[in-house]
Amino acid sequence: MTTIAGIDLGTTFSALAILNEIGKPEIVPNADGDRLTPSAIFFDEENPELVRVGIEAINSRYLNVERSVRWVKRHMGDAGYFKEIDGKKWTAEDLSALILKKLKQECSTDNNKIEKAVISVPAHFDEIRRKATMDAGKKAGLDVIAIVNEPVAAALYYASACEVSGKVLVYDLGGGTFDVTILQVKGQNMEILCSQGDHALGGVDFDRKVLEIMENTYRQEYNTDLINSDEDRAKYEDEAEDIKKTLSRRDIAKKMLYGRAGNMRIEVTRSMFENAISSLIDRSEILLEVALDEAKLKPDEINKVLLVGGSSRIPMVQKRLTEKFGFPPETAVNLDECVALGAAVHAGMTMLRDDPDSVPTGIAAGLKDISLTDVCNHSFGTLCAAIDKKTGRRTIGNRIILKKNTPLPCEQTQTFYTMTEGQTELEITITQGEDSQPEFVNKIATHKFELPPCRHAKCPIKVTYKYDVNQRMQCKFHDLESGRILEIEFCLDEDGQLNESDKCQNNEQLELVKVQ
Repeated sequence: MTTIAGIDLGTTFSALAILNEIGKPEIVPNADGDRLTPSAIFFDEENPELVRVGIEAINSRYLNVERSVRWVKRHMGDAGYFKEIDGKKWTAEDLSALILKKLKQECSTDNNKIEKAVISVPAHFDEIRRKATMDAGKKAGLDVIAIVNEPVAAALYYASACEVSGKVLVYDLGGGTFDVTILQVKGQNMEILCSQGDHALGGVDFDRKVLEIMENTYRQEYNTDLINSDEDRAKYEDEAEDIKKTLSRRDIAKKMLYGRAGNMRIEVTRSMFENAISSLIDRSEILLEVALDEAKLKPDEINKVLLVGGSSRIPMVQKRLTEKFGFPPETAVNLDECVALGAAVHAGMTMLRDDPDSVPTGIAAGLKDISLTDVCNHSFGTLCAAIDKKTGRRTIGNRIILKKNTPLPCEQTQTFYTMTEGQTELEITITQGEDSQPEFVNKIATHKFELPPCRHAKCPIKVTYKYDVNQRMQCKFHDLESGRILEIEFCLDEDGQLNESDKCQNNEQLELVKVQ
């Protein structure tokens, strides 16, 4: 039997959940019996075809740091990132596929084969990062039926596990990314209002602040560096993470530092830690304010704050949220597992909508009362040469077609016109961002649209953008006079760039290496 799964592909840990026979989500342990799998990879030196993923990769990285990979999620969709091992260049999508493949293999059984999945992504991920995540799933041999935003997945699980209602703010501070999402919740009906986030803000950054404290303390004592090799850095990165976690439970964390100049005992207090990370927490609060402003809400209009992600356990985070909203945030569920559990709920809802006959009766009954309305997390547009009313000259600008926070599914059409006599092509640029100035938005794809020759100027071109509930975008450019159409569905090519789907040949599955 094929089972649909929800997967939290995290920066530091990943998890997979499925729905039981009555539609309730459950985490599936890996082969080691652990509910969370470290998002770490180690390429075996003696057997190049063997790739270790998870806790074994964490433990092996001290053998050769150059053959280990962590925190790859931060590079998702970055065309310039790769890890070269034994002459082969591994992209972020390739590496993420190894993690997904391990989850797929170890969480499947003879009677519980996992092929279809919903994978979670940070709400602020742009179109390139979303498509890269889907590409990684395909390489792992998964049929990625949808992408779900992490705070949305978490809210789905919160709503199914405990009473949540009113205007709800989800504060998602994970290992490497941060999101804040505001929802309107009525029972099990959820409507997303807006999201903000930062793909480079999370627990890894807090660990680095602790590491700086350790290095500075040792340097003050011995006037030399504590870390002198990649192996040293790997060791003390783990020590820093352990100190961070300890300071969420206690006021003081104690460690021994073993350097070339001598050994010393160090005590890191919670106060020292909070001073070090204060600027990082400030960044999250700025994004929180932006989200409130977008939703046109004041802090006293928020009814509940839900915590997601392991780093939201930090006492300073919870203290600041309590001060801002006047009540403590909710921690009623497992912060590390709720995204995967919610992704499984979303997977069930997706199948119930798209292929209801394939969903067992018990699961369908458990999900029938849940509804979700998601939104565009970015604005999408195109570059055009509009006439400036003041100067009468044409000026290149960004024209937004789909506005941020538009409920999904959505479709918008605008009409543009050719500029000159005999114009035989258009340069189509698809943009993502909120600004009217081209330099302040992302150009996510550029294409040539060929037109018939010998035509007059101002021929109409109808442009339609669609964004569906599965977080997939389509663009259609229709030359009304000739009937010619350019349709674009996004995927990534071998260089990590967005391209038309029929030209994308980068979805091969990873069957050449053994994932362990």
